[in-house]
Amino acid sequence: MGMDAIHAAEIEADKLNRLYRQHVPRVRALAYLLTGNEADADDLVHEAFIRASGRFAHLTRPANFGAYLRRTLINLHINRLRRLRLERRYLGWLRRQPEVSEALPNFEAIDELVRALRCLPTRQRAALLLRYGEDMSEAQVAEIMGCSGAAVRNLISRGLRQLREEIGGEPG
Repeated sequence: MGMDAIHAAEIEADKLNRLYRQHVPRVRALAYLLTGNEADADDLVHEAFIRASGRFAHLTRPANFGAYLRRTLINLHINRLRRLRLERRYLGWLRRQPEVSEALPNFEAIDELVRALRCLPTRQRAALLLRYGEDMSEAQVAEIMGCSGAAVRNLISRGLRQLREEIGGEPG
């Protein structure tokens, strides 16, 4: 690495250090108020700073870095809450499932279903797996997939039709 490259790297590191010292203390307070936990707040702030600083060169107004950092922090927090909510739903669903019987599953039928699912377009497969595999409502599937309920019903209908054709009966 040449001297110019070393000097440029030092300048960038100095810029990041100044941004960190200028913005992180106040943003950390916001993160603490959001999470109610110092460790979670620190994790959230560091992840937000890494993401925001990676986009710093692309900001049209670098003076708005603080606002961008806060927006990034809020978005990361909301995404974490969504993930936790989905995990809780899934765990609740698992608790409601009947006890596993001693009988072995029909692996051939499972393999056939998996092969048929792999033949489906990605969005149809995702809609079917969320609706029936994860036992979600059509509204929940629509929210996760970012589309309307009608689009989800259409994806599920077409996916089931194609599965019936692939398997030669009702999917199970």
